[in-house]
Amino acid sequence: MNLANKLTILRIFLIPIFMIFLLNKIPCGEPIAAGIFIIAAITDILDGHIARKRNEITNLGKFMDPLADKLLVSAALISFVQMGKLPAWIVIIIIGRELTISILRAVAAAEGKVIAASLWGKAKTIFQIIAIISLLINNFPFSYINFPFDRIMVWVALIFTIVSGVDYVVINIDVLK
Repeated sequence: MNLANKLTILRIFLIPIFMIFLLNKIPCGEPIAAGIFIIAAITDILDGHIARKRNEITNLGKFMDPLADKLLVSAALISFVQMGKLPAWIVIIIIGRELTISILRAVAAAEGKVIAASLWGKAKTIFQIIAIISLLINNFPFSYINFPFDRIMVWVALIFTIVSGVDYVVINIDVLK
């Protein structure tokens, strides 16, 4: 197993650890959870870069990397609903988009086509990660000046989620015919 795939698997193993710190009454649990989430997000950046640089792109990596991303983001978002930090409808839209695009990619793969990540999709991921981190750290340092950076990032992430989802479907509509 190559390094990129090991990083992807590490990201998956970090998810339950992240959730333990986030959802249990552990001293400093939320800041530790934020640190774990940041480490997991960094592995997402590194695994693709390493795989491309070393020419070690594998079918396992193509399948596991997006799955690990969706599991990490979904775990955080669903936890935020339980914690009262996000309304369920926002999380349903985001996870619904992720499932829709995953199904679209699976149908395309069955036809021998690959749907690559678009710029909209990459921007969506960046804004989702920023929104999640800002919620994890309770809007620090913006809370000191009463600026709702975390809420703004949630809305930006939601907009990019919707736009990127529509973009993927429109561009790849022929896959569904």
